[in-house]
Amino acid sequence: MCDEATAPWLQLTLEAIDHAVEQLEDALLQAGALAVTLEDGGDQPVLEPAPGETPLWAHTRVTGLFDAQTDIEVVKRQLRRFLHVATLPECRLTALEERDWVRAWMDNFHPMRFGQRLWICPTAQTPPAPDAVNIRLDPGLAFGTGTHPTTALCLEWLDGADLG
Repeated sequence: MCDEATAPWLQLTLEAIDHAVEQLEDALLQAGALAVTLEDGGDQPVLEPAPGETPLWAHTRVTGLFDAQTDIEVVKRQLRRFLHVATLPECRLTALEERDWVRAWMDNFHPMRFGQRLWICPTAQTPPAPDAVNIRLDPGLAFGTGTHPTTALCLEWLDGADLG
């Protein structure tokens, strides 16, 4: 049974096994979800899939985002009807407060060093090594912040490259 809550946004999270994920995702969207998120419900990495494959985890957490005016009991009835089940999988209802999510993410982004002397620094922060090569760049606004492994590898290569 889900807990009831009131807030600007509501997240209804259900646990699904692999064969029911797409059905659950479709059911949430048909029930009025504004967005649906799939997350690893266990600790199972999804490695490089073969061409044409879209693998999911054996245990997937499926979350639907609803506005605060949504009657979650109606949503749960619609989900049971769409999925042809008497009871839903384990679920959780949580309140999601209104936030500037871009700013919240950027507040947690700190300068990152690549190689020996290259730093990517958000514009609102002081570079930790003023004499290094400091690239002032806000995360998520341009390519190259270094959070993706291939970008980090390219930045490390650039740091070691003889460009002179």
